[in-house]
Amino acid sequence: MFCYQCEQTAKETGCTAFGVCGKDPETSDLQDLLIYFIGGISMYESRLNKMGLRNNEADGFVIEALFTTVTNVNFDPKRIEKLIIQADEIKESSKAQYLNLCREKSIKPEDLKGPAIIRSAQEFEKLIKQAENVSFDKEIAQYGENIAGLRHLIIYGLKGTAAYADHARILGIKDESVYTFFHEALNRLAMGLADASELTGLALKVGEINLKVMEMLYRANTGAYGDPVPTKVRVTPVKGKAILVSGHDLKDLYLLLKQTEGKGINIYTHGEMLPAHAYPVLKKFKHLVGNYGSAWQNQRTEFDDFKGAILMTTNCIQKPKDSYKERIFTTGLVAWPNVTHIDNNKDFSPVIKTALENEGFDNDKQEQYITVGFGHNAVLGVADKVIDLVKAGKIKHFFLIGGCDGAKPGRNYYTDFAQKLPNDTMILTLGCGKYRFNKMEFGDIEGIPRLLDIGQCNDAYSAIKIANALADAFKTDVNSLPLSIILSWYEQKAVCILLTLLHLGIKNIRLGPTMPAFIKPDVYKVLKDNFNLIPITSAEEDIKAILK
Repeated sequence: MFCYQCEQTAKETGCTAFGVCGKDPETSDLQDLLIYFIGGISMYESRLNKMGLRNNEADGFVIEALFTTVTNVNFDPKRIEKLIIQADEIKESSKAQYLNLCREKSIKPEDLKGPAIIRSAQEFEKLIKQAENVSFDKEIAQYGENIAGLRHLIIYGLKGTAAYADHARILGIKDESVYTFFHEALNRLAMGLADASELTGLALKVGEINLKVMEMLYRANTGAYGDPVPTKVRVTPVKGKAILVSGHDLKDLYLLLKQTEGKGINIYTHGEMLPAHAYPVLKKFKHLVGNYGSAWQNQRTEFDDFKGAILMTTNCIQKPKDSYKERIFTTGLVAWPNVTHIDNNKDFSPVIKTALENEGFDNDKQEQYITVGFGHNAVLGVADKVIDLVKAGKIKHFFLIGGCDGAKPGRNYYTDFAQKLPNDTMILTLGCGKYRFNKMEFGDIEGIPRLLDIGQCNDAYSAIKIANALADAFKTDVNSLPLSIILSWYEQKAVCILLTLLHLGIKNIRLGPTMPAFIKPDVYKVLKDNFNLIPITSAEEDIKAILK
């Protein structure tokens, strides 16, 4: 295996024996093979799209296949084996459609190679052999680390964007132009694109499309559940039977809330599900009682201590401990071997049964609350007051401190950074990185809380809307605002958000805890020269440099 797609990658170069995330070599290699196969699908689909033909099955499958390879999603090699065989079937169907359409239009079909003609082995061990021939380290050997790194930057950006596109698609929001871009980008990579300038342009195009997809997901979530509103959320348990919901999928949470009404079970959110409490349709459920725990990397301790059933809705699963393996369930694309999976019928009866059979919490813990729900509508609702406070010198600077949390040492930087900021500055936050400081007291500036939780990682869309509104109010551009962006990254959703910010021309972003292993020195120099992308140093030094 070779994998360097997440921030925790071994020695900051790549995992080669076993994934730091818990991914075994077979799963890693099969994921690379799946990516190779969908490249073949997209080679045909990109040509079919240009000829006026759209294949909804291929569109949806490519999005799901990319998402299933995101870090901490699918650790089950047998499930990935099935996806590869399905990919082969879809590719052959797309190939047949392409050849038939060429005949109908009297067009000579292109003589496509590589992913376009590979056929999947039908036995697991033979699939593993196939996978070894297309693992990502083979691209490094073929193209060199700089070009391969750019190609992988694009693939990882596509993986993150696919996750958001899948969430939106589940809620009925689709855009054919997005699927067309996925096919075209994968086709260009499958055809061997190796020009650094073109690859850089394609990476920024991923950022552009991701902005559109995040807007689609915003419309999907708010269309289904209303615009988030500032909401106090209890972060300590209450007495009673319990289910903990982690991941990102609001629809799964909604369906579980419907199925548990009147059953005497309290529902808690975990990790990136925390923002769910701010959506009016979800918060009306009285048994959605609070948030339990913190970010994904602490789940093995927190799930162990939780007194009920646990439902993982999307990425962020870690290897379950035996002590709670019988209490944890997966649904959607997330999977772990020998963990009970709830299929697409979304019948959560096994989860409910397990919750009722477990003890639950025997008493109420001391009440503690945090406030969430500061999406762009909520913030822009008080924009005039914020602008007046800036003009009066009572708000000196805005800091967006957000992104993915992780277990690797060095992430206490973000806690230190938030704590050391002057009292006349505002903190915007999103993603699970906020758990480094979101239970701390930061006070307010004339009634405006200094800490504003915008939401999930995909709610970077709201952060961009807020930044643009401030720029318009002060008749300037975002780069000229008293606004600094401090990002923590872990997996591929953070990659596509970074590409979106770069596409928008936003400069002086500080990124950490480390630079991505796939961004090699020559590539980083380009990002430094064009966008002044800056690695974090220490909280004190960075704050001093920013406020200077």
